[in-house]
Order: sequence, then structure tokens, then C-alpha cells
Amino acid sequence: MSLLLNPIRTLSISPLFPSSKAHLFLSPNSKLRSSQSTKNEALPSKTKKKIVLFDVAPPVSEDANGIVENGRVSKGQRKLGEVPLPPPLGLLRKGLKRILAALSNLPLAIGEMFTIASLMALATVIDQGEAPDYYFKKYPEENPVFGVFTWRLVLTLGFDHMFTSPVFLGMLVLLAASLMACTYTTQIPMVKVARRWSFMHSSETIRKLEFFDSLPQASIQDLGVILMGSGFEVFVKGPCLYAFKGLAGRFAPIGVHIAMLLIMAGGTLSSTGSFRGSVDVPQGLNFVIGDVMKPNGFLSTPSEAFNTEVHVNKFFMDYYDSGEVSQFHSDLSLFSLDGKELMRKTISVNDPLRYKGITIYQTDWGFSALQVSKDGEGPYNLPVAPLQINGDKKLYGTFLPVGNTDSPNVKGISMLARDLQSIVLYDQEGKFVGVRRPSSKLPINIDGMSIVIEDAIGSTGLDLKTDPGVPVVYAGFGALMLTTCISFLSHSQTEQRWWSGERLIERSLNFQKR
Repeated sequence: MSLLLNPIRTLSISPLFPSSKAHLFLSPNSKLRSSQSTKNEALPSKTKKKIVLFDVAPPVSEDANGIVENGRVSKGQRKLGEVPLPPPLGLLRKGLKRILAALSNLPLAIGEMFTIASLMALATVIDQGEAPDYYFKKYPEENPVFGVFTWRLVLTLGFDHMFTSPVFLGMLVLLAASLMACTYTTQIPMVKVARRWSFMHSSETIRKLEFFDSLPQASIQDLGVILMGSGFEVFVKGPCLYAFKGLAGRFAPIGVHIAMLLIMAGGTLSSTGSFRGSVDVPQGLNFVIGDVMKPNGFLSTPSEAFNTEVHVNKFFMDYYDSGEVSQFHSDLSLFSLDGKELMRKTISVNDPLRYKGITIYQTDWGFSALQVSKDGEGPYNLPVAPLQINGDKKLYGTFLPVGNTDSPNVKGISMLARDLQSIVLYDQEGKFVGVRRPSSKLPINIDGMSIVIEDAIGSTGLDLKTDPGVPVVYAGFGALMLTTCISFLSHSQTEQRWWSGERLIERSLNFQKR
């Protein structure tokens, strides 16, 4: 935004502390024009705005090294009425300052984040949550993995449950302390400085700064109106003008730190205060949630919802035209211990059931039993066992004995299935006989017996969990996105004062400098 100023006076402009933040101080050395001298000067209609005048000087601000007044620091001074601290408290205060200075060190924070990232990467290499015997075999002391990792090291440091191990949680606590120390020692003081009014009343003070500039034939009131039109808050006291904009950008780093603390707190709560469990339930049976859930950490506390009973009303699957399974569903009902139905929902993959902080996911399916009639007798429930499981390629089998079942060489009819929609039958000699769908109810003649496949009973694979840290993590990420956007708002400050003196080159200035 370029400034278009009336040819009246010379205006000096200087950024304060250019190496750290974009403060612009404009100091023209003369008296403010009165309304009589400006009433006949025509300004564009869009810039005719009122500038608020303040007759009282801004309050004196306190700096870490003393009292700040009019841009100058009086070192070694204390506030009125301040009592010196006793020696023990003074030593304690110095010790706390040293600790805060050490924690707010940037290389230390970077090292902490790198260590946390390394531990998380290590958790993807070391299998989590296995039994001790698993680590005894995979990480033997005689042949350490990568020459370092043995079962003793893995179990002692808690790397078998990395995200609840003392090492990982300790690094999170240390990083949180560094963030809070940086906020207290750096970010909050920067906000206080950004909000400070520090009028400069001497042109010599401005000329001693590293950068300053002058606008010839400029008007302080015109400049104030232009600044207001650009979104600045403008304050005038005597011959001085002070303006600022984008103060919210100074609060953004504090918000980013708070968001990171929320994310870490939520992740810690998830790893130490959650419950998880998994179960395979045949159609028509039920289970109690508390019997399935296992605590994930020392903060895990069961709720009343753990006494809820889950009943599988029905399990069914959808298929592609090629015959492959496309989706599977479970019709679930939740009951209280006195038999009252609390909730009912049909879940599927990516469509879970949620009840009082407990989430039930549809994750897998299986073959539980096959109902078969023989020569009009039955139906018999034949248990089905998995013969081969290789990803989505599953194979299940069952056996219908024929003849003397007490004989050591029992023969019978074999039945195989890859899903719930078709059953392949073999006779007593192991020869292929035919294929039947459970829904067809068509009999098939095998060795003089009439066999009817009545129904195929599936089982649903469910994962259950409670995770109290999820809302905290979501809030943290939302705050992180918001504060990251706010951080792009530039913060600018300007000050001006009139004086009579040499005429310098007229320039166009941009007050959106960061």
C-alpha cells in the first residue's frame, strides 16, 4: 500500500527494531494543522475518517531490564512499592530463570522432537503388544537384531508397548515443558512489546536507528486517515501519531504452542487411558462388553457402559458380480443387564456403532456353522473350521459322518466353502459331487443319501475401543490449523512526528512489511 500525501510538511519515517519485527515510526517535526488550516483542503471521499485524539500520555510499560518510557529503558529501577526478595527466594527465582532458559532453548526442543519421531519410527519396526515369548524368540541375546536390540533391552525399556513406555512419555513431558517455557519467556513478552505504546518525541532518536526515512511535503492528518483506511488503529497525542495493525498475528505462536500441547495431551491420554478388545461372535449369540475390553494403560478406567450386552441379530454379506465379497454387515442390539434394549444398528466396514464413548467396528467375518439335513432328518449344526486363511482368500471345511461313528476309520461327506453363498460337496471317496447354495434348499444325492444345505451361519469379527483422547487431539489439530492461518497476519506499527529541517527524497512506503 503506497502513501499519497499532501505537499505540506516533511515527514520522517523509521522502522523500530528492523531485525526482529516490522515496526515503522514516522516522525514529522512540526505542529498539527488545525481544522481551520485544513477545512478547505479536499480529500477523497473514501478517506474522510475521524482520527481519535488522546490528551493523556500512554502508561509507562515495564521491561525485563527496567522501566520503559517513551522508547527508553531505565535500567536498575524497580516499580514503586516493590519490595526486594529475601536471599533464599532470590536464589530460587534465579534458579527458575535458569531452568526456563535451558528448557526454552531451540536446539533442545528440536532434539526432543527428533527423539520422539525416532521412537515412533522404532515402534513400527518392533511388534507391539506381543507376549514375552515372542520377543524371546525374535530378539535373542545370542544374536541381537542390528547388533543392539535383545529381548532384555526391549522389555526393560518398554519398547514392546512404546507409546506407554516411560521413555516415550518422559520425552513428551520434556517437550511440553520446553513449549511452556518458550511461551512464558519469549512469546508472551513479544505480545506485551507489540501492545506497548512508545512514542518517540525526538528526531535525533529516530535518526540514530538503523533505518529511517522522510516524506517531504506530507500531512500528519492525511497520513492518519490513509492508515485508518488500510486497517490501522490510529492514536494521536499532540504532534505525535501512533498506529498498529495485525496484533492477532503476535498471539498466533502462543496458540500454536497450546495446540501442540493439546495434541500431545490427547495422544498421551489415548495411549494410557483407553480400552481395546476384539471378538468373533456367531450369528444369534451375544457377549458383554466388559468381558472383551482390556485396559491399554495405567489411566484406563471402566465406565458403566461396560455392563452392556451386545447381541448379534444377523450377519450377512454383499457380493460383486464376480462372486467376491464386497461388504459385510452385522445387525447388533445393545441390552442392559435387566434385558432392556438400549440401541440397535446394522454396522458395516467404515460405519461403526457408537454408544457412551464405546465404538464397535466391523473388521472381519468368518464361517461359524453349516446347517444340514440328511434324508429328511435334522437339521444338524456342523461346526466349520478354517482350513486356509490368506488375506481375503479364505477356505472353510466341515464333515458329515456316515455309518458307524465309533469306528476308528469314520467315513462321511466333506463340504468346503470360500464364503457363505456356495458349498462344494464331496462323497465318501473324496470325489466331487456338486455345488449347492444354502438359500436354494435343493437336495443333492450322495451315496444314496439326500442332503439339503439348510443354512450357512456366519460369524462377525468386531473390534471395540474407548479412546478419551480423540476429542482432545481433534481440538488440538483444529487450533493448530486456525493459529497457523492467523500467523500469516502481519503486525505493523507506525509513529510520526513533525519537525522543521532538511528536505529528503520523497518515497512510497509499504506498511504491510512483516
